Amino acid sequence: MEMTGFMLRRTLAILLTIAALVLQAPRPAAAETVFPPGLRVGLTVPGDLKISTRFPGFEDADRKVAITILDMPIAALEGLERSAFAKTQTEVQDLKREAFPFENGVGVLVSGVATENGAKVHKWFLIASSATGAVPDLAALVSVQVPDDALNVYSEAVVRAALRSVTFRPTPLTEQLGLLPFKLKDMAGFRVLTVMPSGGVILIDGDSDDITSNPYVIVSIGRGAPESGDRGRFAADLLSQAPLRNLQIQGSEPQRISNGPGHEIRAKAESVNGKPVKLVQWVRFGGSGFVRIVGVSSEARWDDLFNRFRAVRDGVEPRG
Repeated sequence: MEMTGFMLRRTLAILLTIAALVLQAPRPAAAETVFPPGLRVGLTVPGDLKISTRFPGFEDADRKVAITILDMPIAALEGLERSAFAKTQTEVQDLKREAFPFENGVGVLVSGVATENGAKVHKWFLIASSATGAVPDLAALVSVQVPDDALNVYSEAVVRAALRSVTFRPTPLTEQLGLLPFKLKDMAGFRVLTVMPSGGVILIDGDSDDITSNPYVIVSIGRGAPESGDRGRFAADLLSQAPLRNLQIQGSEPQRISNGPGHEIRAKAESVNGKPVKLVQWVRFGGSGFVRIVGVSSEARWDDLFNRFRAVRDGVEPRG
């Protein structure tokens, strides 16, 4: 009996040692999720697909295979659904719709076959969203198109596996800043609130994201090159579009900004919640477009904030 107990203990020790070695042994790396720069939506990329330089998503240019990704606020979800369904109704045959589980939830998958330039193209449209958790405000449309002669590499099973791997991440602000047509060399203590798809950024002061209660700066670009005598009116028209009430311009003058022609307007207004604010707008003109910087603060903090607004302005540089 003693020998039997010894043998059992020895066998158990050997098994535990083997198990530990197995757990410590290197395992094949999981397929990597790839996120196109600036997007919150990524997936495991099959075949020879690479990040596209022409659109947000991936492409295999040789085989004319593309995965395009629309990353939008969740308020756009209904519009995405209407757009995708309307498009598939008119362009796609053998239409199928199904609930489709993916990495972060369950979406709707629409698939079918279209004819483009006389050739068959297989298409899939995944509509996915996230309303809670780490990514609380996201609607995504992931579209895949595969020509018939590329199905040997990008079969339906391969495409569906890629779509099942669709994953969300929090907004990659650093990446998004890198996509802007300008650099922010000095944020003067402000932090990034959001990067706008139109090529702008909102900076805010304080821990809260409420721009009705905290000072903020908007830096954006636009098209337009008015003559020197018309720049004041042009700048005033831009400011009139701001989401503020009872705007009263207190000063308007041409001004050199970063060694280029510009215009400054100072004004008073009320925020959307009725609180009095002061603001400054600088427009720097160049070529066929302009850079616009708007700083907004409560009246009580204006004297402290103005120099910080100006520091942000002076730190805006074109991206070379």
